[in-house]
Amino acid sequence: MVRQSLPVRLVKIVIRYAYNFTASEAGWFACVIGASKGLPWVGPLVVIAFLSIHLRIVKRPKTEVRLIFSAVALGLLMDSLLVGSGWVSYPNGTWLTGFAPYWILAMWAIFATTLNTCMVWMRGRLVLAASLGAVFGPLAYLAGEEFGAITFHARVPAMLALGVIWAASMPLLVALAARWDVPDHTNRPVYIQDDWKVPPHA
Repeated sequence: MVRQSLPVRLVKIVIRYAYNFTASEAGWFACVIGASKGLPWVGPLVVIAFLSIHLRIVKRPKTEVRLIFSAVALGLLMDSLLVGSGWVSYPNGTWLTGFAPYWILAMWAIFATTLNTCMVWMRGRLVLAASLGAVFGPLAYLAGEEFGAITFHARVPAMLALGVIWAASMPLLVALAARWDVPDHTNRPVYIQDDWKVPPHA
């Protein structure tokens, strides 16, 4: 196998991270704007398109699928609890009374794709992850309210609850991403060892 030069690898990493960030932001806006315009299905379709591309270009798609489903399950639990509290409601996209709308779950899915890519720098920084989650999680919902996709019925308790939700969810997902994102050696020849190094040229 021909090793790529460091500049080429760096350029590819930058492109991959930039694409990942752009895709996650585009997915967020598609979900929020679609829900605000009475078209809650638009966002999930956009997210599915981005997810299909993401799973084709990552090194370990099975790990990413596992992480995405875990994030969606966590989002379903957390946002459904918020809906059940009566502090927040969603005008569009409700698929079952008392549960988070499906476009919110799509947002959790697209967020999960960033954990091993443009947000990989948070690994090992769980306190920082919790702090950022506590701040930027509620702010994202406030932005959703500005677009008309979310309705707050009790702003202060809802914001406090969102801060707690994201302060817990962010480090949990970061830790899961780091734990599961390990090389798969099951298909390599048995004679290949982890600690082998390429010998220097004579």
